[in-house]
Amino acid sequence: MDREDLTASDLVLRARAGDRHAWDALVERFMPLVLAVARRHHLAGADAEDMAQTLWMRLVEHLDDIHDPAAIAGWIATTARHECLRTLRLRRRTEPFDPLDPARDRPAEAEEALDAAVVDGVTAASRHEALLVAFAELSTRHRDLLLLLLHDPPVPYAEIGRRLGIPVGSIGPTRARALQHLREHPAVAAMLGDDAVVRSAPSP
Repeated sequence: MDREDLTASDLVLRARAGDRHAWDALVERFMPLVLAVARRHHLAGADAEDMAQTLWMRLVEHLDDIHDPAAIAGWIATTARHECLRTLRLRRRTEPFDPLDPARDRPAEAEEALDAAVVDGVTAASRHEALLVAFAELSTRHRDLLLLLLHDPPVPYAEIGRRLGIPVGSIGPTRARALQHLREHPAVAAMLGDDAVVRSAPSP
């Protein structure tokens, strides 16, 4: 079986058994999720790279401790968010000291202000991460189809069918199943309820 057809749970189990290819596939599949969390917390460049490296090291350390391998996407999203918040706090503490900054005499208040600024974006980030978690756990065919449908500029249905090797008439039903899987994913259901999770794709 091609590793792209393996579920996230399969990859975790194989990586636990020492399969290097499975580990590489895990990193490849979930790196977009990690980087999306970084962007949501306004981390880029070296900060984002350092956060990602730390996250993968933590996953190596705790891979055997994850009780439900199918929950790997949620574990990665949560850990990435925690690492982003830690990075932001460290950045705040290492910023150059400004003697004219009125907050210098109120370090506790300054720290609370930072936390408040960070938390303001947590809800939106959590919603976005919930969708990314669910998207990462779709089958390869469903992921590829949704990416093509959401492409800008739009990809003609005939071209989508050619690329995926499926009849044009099956694109609509396959799209509906993919969206249903997204809506039913626990992370999306918890964060979004019955809200639409993906904008409508054009009709053929």
